[in-house]
Amino acid sequence: MDTPRVPRHVAIIMDGNGRWARRRHLPRTAGHKVGVRSVRAVVEESIRQGVEVLTLFAFSSENWRRPPSEVKMLMDLFLGALRSEVRRLHDNGVRLQVLGDRRAFPPRLQESIREAEDKTRANQRLRLQVAANYGGRWDILQAARRLAEEAVAGRLDPAALDEATFAGYLATADSPDLFIRTGGEQRLSNFLLWQSAYSELYFSEHMWPDFNAAAYVEALAEFGRRQRRFGLTGEQLDPAPSAATP
Repeated sequence: MDTPRVPRHVAIIMDGNGRWARRRHLPRTAGHKVGVRSVRAVVEESIRQGVEVLTLFAFSSENWRRPPSEVKMLMDLFLGALRSEVRRLHDNGVRLQVLGDRRAFPPRLQESIREAEDKTRANQRLRLQVAANYGGRWDILQAARRLAEEAVAGRLDPAALDEATFAGYLATADSPDLFIRTGGEQRLSNFLLWQSAYSELYFSEHMWPDFNAAAYVEALAEFGRRQRRFGLTGEQLDPAPSAATP
């Protein structure tokens, strides 16, 4: 029997917190708070399943347009989660990295991010990447600016620029094998645009607070049933056995 294929890198848009709360006549902030349990469940299941990289979209560069009270709550929740979860992550061999422009965050949050990253830097069981104040277009643009600076300084020959070099200037060059979005919506929402060019997309009807370990395992199983072709034909990847010579 073939061993089930597990994606090396999973990326998730954690959508549906606000709608989950609204359906229960609760403030939107309640959905975000309950959603922290789903983060914990997915991290723990990723370790059990052998996933190597997990990237979670926590706060987009467009989320600053939300009501100020919700933005403040999200910043406080992020800070509280860092302080309460970093010990658990460290004990489980998880390395934490935050992707995005953190300069807009309050100073104490920036400091907590640095401390969490430093504490977990040597861990290798799972790399947990949290995208915060991140946008796919921002990511591509900041990479282009840095490359332009290198070219102007004479440290880079534009004619020698290729996809691998460009990817090295992104917030992460690691491309997700499986891209999950919860909450029933079916769009990328400016998340990992360059990196997800060949990702398998999986859309779940579960709101993020309801996306538990079982729902995650179901998504992983669906990935295992798919054939990834990367421009080839199915026959090239899995040729039919030749007929036996009579």
